[in-house]
Amino acid sequence: MRKSEAMRLCTRASFPMVFAALLVPVYSQQPASWRDPSPHTVRFVTVEENVRLEVLDWGGSGRPVILLGGGGNTVHVYDDFAPKLTADFHVYGITRRGVGASGFAISKDHPVDRFRDDILAVVAALDLTRPVLAGHSIAGAELSAVATLHPDRIAGLVYLDSGYPYAFDNGTGPTMNDFPPVRSIPFPTYPRPGDSDRVSFAALQTWFARNDGFRIPEGERRQSWDSTLDGRVTRSRDFPGSQSLMTLMRDVKKFGDLP
Repeated sequence: MRKSEAMRLCTRASFPMVFAALLVPVYSQQPASWRDPSPHTVRFVTVEENVRLEVLDWGGSGRPVILLGGGGNTVHVYDDFAPKLTADFHVYGITRRGVGASGFAISKDHPVDRFRDDILAVVAALDLTRPVLAGHSIAGAELSAVATLHPDRIAGLVYLDSGYPYAFDNGTGPTMNDFPPVRSIPFPTYPRPGDSDRVSFAALQTWFARNDGFRIPEGERRQSWDSTLDGRVTRSRDFPGSQSLMTLMRDVKKFGDLP
């Protein structure tokens, strides 16, 4: 990817943020018999005092690629997809702070700045040379933030359905409400899964596949839902980082057009 002039950040107002501190990663209970079938190793990288981020390593050879999940997702959402890239790349994934097994703490930084610095801290900790960043949905803001501050630290960006106004708006573009895909595609609504749909994660997977029309990895569901030790799914988890994602989408005016 050719080097290009860094995008300029627009001036921001201050954003007083109040977060409930959660300094220890929270895990849903997992039955001892279940093992994540995705061929990754798991490690935790400290990015700030008392905050460690979950980093998955699927292995592979070639230039490093770092996958970033969408809003509310952990990086386990790529459990099935990531191995398809390992023939050509060494594939990693980062679960952002306040989501899944990654830690969370009060921060005075604006969320996009904090997420950007977290990614750069992981790149440094893993000693990666100019990785490609690939992200879905809200991760588009993180991709652009990294490219703006340190274009020399990355080799390229891949926006996976993530080129929304919060990633590229220079202050004069459309809002999310004006953006055609958001305006024209209704958000799906359906009843919450019943007791019979939560007897196991396999049953929950079937319920989601029937209603959504697609299936995401079970490892992602297990990160997003709590369960009992006998495998019954109880409720979806309320991640402490959700508010920072909403603030990012609502408030940030960031970037001009990419070169």
